[in-house]
Amino acid sequence: MIAATGFEIQQARAANRMAGTETGLQGTCAVHLIDRRTGSAHRINGTPLVIFTRRPEEAAADLLNGRDPLVWEARIERLGPQAA
Repeated sequence: MIAATGFEIQQARAANRMAGTETGLQGTCAVHLIDRRTGSAHRINGTPLVIFTRRPEEAAADLLNGRDPLVWEARIERLGPQAA
């Protein structure tokens, strides 16, 4: 599992563009929004908020947009086998 701040996600995107690769396209990921104070996933009507995507950096950036980075973090979980 990977935890990242908005700044770290922007750095990763820039590095991917410079390398000419898109690591988010390798496989499906689950992106979770985590409250740093409790370590628990953000819930909507009792259900944890999870986004399944092949572009986890973009999903994490969307989840963190407008949120206090001292309170929130995005965790990216790779699902299934990864392409080499």
